[in-house]
Amino acid sequence: PPLRSRVLLHPVRLLRKELPAVPADAAARLAAEQEVENLSGLSPNPEKDIFVVRENRTTCLMAEFAAKFIVPYDVWASNYVDLITEQADIPLPRGADVKGKCGTNESELELSWLDQAYTLKLSFLKEGHNTSRGPEASWRLSRIQFTYDTTERTYFKDAVSPGKHTASSHRLSALVTPAGRSYECQAQQTISLVSSDHQKSVQLLLSEVRIQPFDIPADFVFSEEHKCPVDQREQLEETLPLILGLILGLVIVITLGIYHIHHKLTASQVQIPRDRSQYKHMG
Repeated sequence: PPLRSRVLLHPVRLLRKELPAVPADAAARLAAEQEVENLSGLSPNPEKDIFVVRENRTTCLMAEFAAKFIVPYDVWASNYVDLITEQADIPLPRGADVKGKCGTNESELELSWLDQAYTLKLSFLKEGHNTSRGPEASWRLSRIQFTYDTTERTYFKDAVSPGKHTASSHRLSALVTPAGRSYECQAQQTISLVSSDHQKSVQLLLSEVRIQPFDIPADFVFSEEHKCPVDQREQLEETLPLILGLILGLVIVITLGIYHIHHKLTASQVQIPRDRSQYKHMG
């Protein structure tokens, strides 16, 4: 049967794909995997994308972020003998096609654009571990896979030996977040991927990130955010001068108050002359 995708607001993309004959339980699972929405049109930032994966009419994965890839590739020098390295800057567009699947401990978001010339797959893993406070669970971004085609002419110009390549993460443990919470990071993060194209290093730049691949409390609603260390440090740097200013002001007020009280107390006391000859004038 054809897969159904919900449509909310423009430019949400409608995905309909015919599946080969499969068992009923497998077909139901695949249908749930494909219930996805691209809500990037709701973002005021034209570089920020919003993606939602839903299963059984319930949101199970939400992701908001701006992404760009920096991909090195070889071209011939002017003498057609030497090779030089150029750089392609590939942004994630708003019109990306979306796939996804949710599980108890594993979830996945897959985005593709320009007729499958570019595909980004993000894999998430939730796991438990023992701590001094007892058993705790957390989730993380466990794998990134980016497939790109250097025959595509929008971003690649005259690439040597053009073709498809895959850049992948190696033993990735990123965006680590306590279970039941969303990950938030406004600051830019760089994740390095290793390409099948002569082991070149592909850089993924992420910013304005808000992601939750598990335990979403309600439709289109993130749980309480877990801020990345960079955001926490920047927030502290912003509030620290204010805190220090308040403390300094409080110290000044207390000092002036003590001085005023001391002055009143000393002014009300009888002044005893040090010169004994002045005693005859007293009384």
